[in-house]
Amino acid sequence: MCDKETSKTKELKDKLLIGNKYGIKKLSQEEIAKADAWCEDYKIFLDNSKTERDAVEYSIALLEKNGFTEYQWGKKYNAGDKVYYNNRGKALVAAVMGKKGVSEGTRLAIAHIDSPRIDLKPNPLYEANDLALFKTHYYGGIRKYQWLAMPLALHGVVSLVDGTNVKVIFGEDENEPVLCISDLLPHLAYEQVTKPLNKAFDGEDLNVLVGSRPYSDEDEGELVKLNVMSILNEKYGITEQDFLSAELCLVPTYKTRDVGFDKSLLGGYGHDDKCCAYPAVMAAIDAKETEYTAITVLCDKEETGSDGNTGMQSDFLRYFIMDLAKSEGVADYQAISRSKCLSADVNAAFDPTYASAFEGRNSSYLNRGVVISKYTGHGGKGGTSDASAEYMGEVRRMLEKNDIIWQVGELGRVDLGGGGTIAKYIANMNVDTVDLGVPVLSMHAPFEIISKIDIYMAYRAFFSFFE
Repeated sequence: MCDKETSKTKELKDKLLIGNKYGIKKLSQEEIAKADAWCEDYKIFLDNSKTERDAVEYSIALLEKNGFTEYQWGKKYNAGDKVYYNNRGKALVAAVMGKKGVSEGTRLAIAHIDSPRIDLKPNPLYEANDLALFKTHYYGGIRKYQWLAMPLALHGVVSLVDGTNVKVIFGEDENEPVLCISDLLPHLAYEQVTKPLNKAFDGEDLNVLVGSRPYSDEDEGELVKLNVMSILNEKYGITEQDFLSAELCLVPTYKTRDVGFDKSLLGGYGHDDKCCAYPAVMAAIDAKETEYTAITVLCDKEETGSDGNTGMQSDFLRYFIMDLAKSEGVADYQAISRSKCLSADVNAAFDPTYASAFEGRNSSYLNRGVVISKYTGHGGKGGTSDASAEYMGEVRRMLEKNDIIWQVGELGRVDLGGGGTIAKYIANMNVDTVDLGVPVLSMHAPFEIISKIDIYMAYRAFFSFFE
C-alpha cells in the first residue's frame, strides 16, 4: 500500500473510530502535573472522611471557609449566594444560586459518602476465654476475609441519656492502640479452605479484639470486659448501656498513599464514593457565576439501598428544591422536572488479573478519564434508570467542549453480577440522570485504587456541568 493510501486510511480511522484518542495520551505533561497537585488535598479529605459523619463535618468546614452559610428555610436567595443544608450530620446539600433561579431547573451532582465497613451491634461488648471482644454487623457489600488481621479504628457517635452526643475516634493517632479481627492460622484451616468462599467466613465471626487484661485480681467474673469499659468510661464518659444509642463502626487506620513507582495512582479506604464526593464539593466551591442553581448532594446509605432519612430514597433533596421554588414563586414540580443530574458514582476499572470478569470493549480503564455509565443494574438491566440517548449526547457534548477525557463503561459481564447507584431514585423524580464518576480497582476492599488523572477529570466534569 502506498503512503498516500496509508495516510487516507489513517485519516478515515481518526474520523470514524474511537481508537486511543480519549486516554491519558491526550494530556500534556503540564495537565498531568496539575492533576497530581490537585490530588494532594483529596488525600487529606479522604483521610478525614472515613465515615459519612466525618465527611459531612469536614465538608462543612471546607464550605464555610469558602463563603457558604447555613441554609435558612423560606428565605429568598439571590444569584451567587452560597448555602449548605446539613441533614442530621450524615447527608449534606451545598448550593450556589444561579442567575435563572430554579424556574428552569437545577444542576445536581450527587455522590454518596458511606462506604462498606464493620458496624458494632447494639450490645457489642463481651468477654470470652479472658479476652474482651466486640460483636459486629458488617455494613454494605464487603468481602469478609479482607477485614481480618488488619489494624482498625473506631469511629462514630454515642448519644447519652442527658442528650449529650459524644464523638468517638479511637485508633487513628499513631500513639493510640488499634483494634483488629483475628484470623485462623493456616495450620488449622484445612476445613475452612475446603469450603466455598461465601461459606468459609461467617458474619458472626467478625468479632473485634479489644482487650485482654483484667480490671483487678479479685475473684469476679468479666474483669477483662470491666477493664475495657472502665477505659471507655474514663475517655468518653460512657457506660455499657450507652451502646444502645450509639453509631460506632470499624474502619482501616492507614492513610491514603500514592501507588506505583510513578506515583500515578492513589490507594486508600473509601474511594467509593468519596473520589466523586470531593470533586463535586470542590466544583460547588469553585463555581462562581452559574446560570442554573448548582447543587452538590452528599448522601448516606447508598451501600445498603439508599433507605432512611439520609438516603436518596428519602425526600430531603426534594423538599430542599421545593423550598427554593416556593421562595421564588415557582411551581416546585417544574423546578424538579426541569433539573438535570450527574449521579456521581464510581464504576469498576478493568483489572487484567481478573479479565474474565469483564467484557473488555465495554469496561472502564484507569487513566482514560471519567467514566459515564448509561445504566447499571443486574442481568437484563434490572434496577436501573438507563439514561436516554439525548441526555447522553448532552453530557458528551459538555465533556468534549471542555476537553475533558472520558470513557463509557459497564459493571462487568452481563450475567456475572451487577450493582446499582442512586441514579434511579433521582430519575424517578422526573429528572434526566446519568452516572458519571471514577473507575476503581479493588472496589469495596479496605484499600481501593484510583487514577489521579481520572479523579481530576471528574472534578472538571462537575465544574463544567455547574458552569
